[in-house]
Amino acid sequence: MNGLPVRLQQVARQIPDHSSVLDVGCSDGTLLAWLRDNKSVDGRGIELDAARVAAAVTRGLSVVQGDAIHDLAAFPDQSVDFAVLSEALQAMDAPAKVLQELVRIGRRAVIAFPNFGYWRVRKNLLLAGRMPVTPSLPTSWYETENIHLCTIDDFRALAAELGLRIECEAYLAGEKPISAWPNLMADHALFVLSR
Repeated sequence: MNGLPVRLQQVARQIPDHSSVLDVGCSDGTLLAWLRDNKSVDGRGIELDAARVAAAVTRGLSVVQGDAIHDLAAFPDQSVDFAVLSEALQAMDAPAKVLQELVRIGRRAVIAFPNFGYWRVRKNLLLAGRMPVTPSLPTSWYETENIHLCTIDDFRALAAELGLRIECEAYLAGEKPISAWPNLMADHALFVLSR
């Protein structure tokens, strides 16, 4: 998976060859381009930022500018194999609504997000009394796009509340996969969901 950041590698592993994918919040299309070139995936993307859309289109990707909250409703039910939301859940105005749309549009949804229950985040809040700046959360609270902070346990609870089935879970601490105590030890989480 050369050239693909570890967190996107974790997402890419969930997508089988020749699948159809909708990448919501696809940024500059790095994941979609890799999936197209290495797994023959039929991918589409939606991104809010115009400069990122332009970068993705320059890569030859089918990406449109749009807002997940309003524009996902236009996609037909079960129209793709996988709906992906990587590193964007915490920036959504209505995360629960977006999750419901993703599992409606995709036969499965792959969700990856930073874990705000990670021990370094907790330590910074406890000892310094300030919002953390870490490798996985590199901007100050007043510059970040994050508006809905959640932990792994928060996400599991939301999935249960929405009646979604968790098919797979994976966790990272930095670039290292972990399995023990993920809500405390992982700075990044990935879930595969379905109805």
